[in-house]
Amino acid sequence: MSEQYVSTTEKASRGVRQRLAETDQPLFLYGAFLLLIIGFTVANPLFLTAGNLLNILNQTALVTIMAAGVALVIITGEIDLSVGSVLALSGVSAALFMNNFGQNWFLGALVGILVGASVGFINGILTARLLIPSFLVTLGMLSIARGIALIMTGTAPVLVTNATFWSVFAETPFLGIPAPIVWTIVVIIIVWVLLHFSVFGRRIFATGGNLDAAKFSGINTRAVKISVFLISGALAGLAGVIVAARGHAIRPDAAAGIELDVLAAVILGGTSLFGGKGKIYGVILGSLIIGILNNGLVLMGIDPSIQLTIKGALVIIAVAFGRR
Repeated sequence: MSEQYVSTTEKASRGVRQRLAETDQPLFLYGAFLLLIIGFTVANPLFLTAGNLLNILNQTALVTIMAAGVALVIITGEIDLSVGSVLALSGVSAALFMNNFGQNWFLGALVGILVGASVGFINGILTARLLIPSFLVTLGMLSIARGIALIMTGTAPVLVTNATFWSVFAETPFLGIPAPIVWTIVVIIIVWVLLHFSVFGRRIFATGGNLDAAKFSGINTRAVKISVFLISGALAGLAGVIVAARGHAIRPDAAAGIELDVLAAVILGGTSLFGGKGKIYGVILGSLIIGILNNGLVLMGIDPSIQLTIKGALVIIAVAFGRR
């Protein structure tokens, strides 16, 4: 056997191994997605009905919206653990504004989103300017935002009585698609274009891929990090607006613990916790896996504590896959 032939064979083998390594995460996702659908359908035939599938998409909307923002943060090499509390604070702020300042649904929604964006901006400043680890910043903000929401409401739910607000953000379907799903599609398209087809998106990947190299090339990495935290907060604010509209009321403890679902969706979707890697289609698929898992386990009557255990295990498995 000639040396040239051996060399060519080794190169081909390395090429195959490299391509397989690059497709590990998508294969894992697709496999998990199909296995969950098949397994839950066998366990309960009601799972694969049109009504239940639409319900899964509707219930997954919040996680997908927030996961899109958190994915941007994680791609830069940071993390945002505060989105659930920001959702509650934003929803409460929107409801209280409408109840006290004339029931203008548009301004109410704008206030909710701006509150979320403001919290995200603060997270970004503390992380990028003061160089406090984002894990600690957003873990602290998780408690601060929740505490402020509880103080603002006196721990009581806030009613939302504006019918237009309900209609725009939760009730009126567009071409037969429920409003939360429509908002999710809009968010996904915007974030997809921003991340994969813009200069800013390239800067996000560069910042997370190699911070020093990004700085050396002239990228303002601090501004990039502050911006993605702001976007993450704004999307959590939008999710809070949707929750307030969907239930015709918002509780200050709304969405407690949803951070785990959001992080699980992002990590399952192939976004690296170490930065520099991630795709929006992966976030969508990761969110659907979490939605299917939540729905299927409920249909099977599985205890909520066991559901948390399973989702936690999935996150660990996904991180392990990402390190391979």
